[in-house]
Amino acid sequence: MKGRLFYLLPWLFFVIIIGLAAVQMYNGRGNELPSTLVGLQAPGVPETGLPPNTVLTDADLRAGDVTVVNFWASWCPPCRAEHPTLTALAEQGYRVAGINFRDHYDTAQRYLDNAGNPFFALGFDASGRNSIDWGVTAPPETFIVDGTGKVLFRFVGPLVGSDYEQRFLPALAAATQAGI
Repeated sequence: MKGRLFYLLPWLFFVIIIGLAAVQMYNGRGNELPSTLVGLQAPGVPETGLPPNTVLTDADLRAGDVTVVNFWASWCPPCRAEHPTLTALAEQGYRVAGINFRDHYDTAQRYLDNAGNPFFALGFDASGRNSIDWGVTAPPETFIVDGTGKVLFRFVGPLVGSDYEQRFLPALAAATQAGI
């Protein structure tokens, strides 16, 4: 009996570990990536923009209104997929700011000329330095920033589909209802 139990212990341990991993995977938070910025002041934005567009400044993020900050690139297919959503948010009256990420000026501006520009102000992060400060790994990534410049929410991936509807929109509604 003792010998048999000795051989079963590793298997029992293995089953417990797999069970714990499965519970963690399916606890409803599998798509969330934690952000160390949530609850802190937003990092700086690039000092350069995409002329002739308005240049995004740090003061824009602390102007008293909730701002959606979107990191995007013209070469990024998911960014192109979410572009109509950003346009719709801007048309609904949300302050949508853009930070172009590791792109070429001409290509980025040509894309905005063709697809439309939903951004009230733009930053141009050709080297990706500011993106690193924000913790952006690849576009698109979108942040909700309150009127004091505090990061409230981070969304990784394109603003489309049920994930956008079930996670981003409620976070945006909560931020705007808070009146911050």
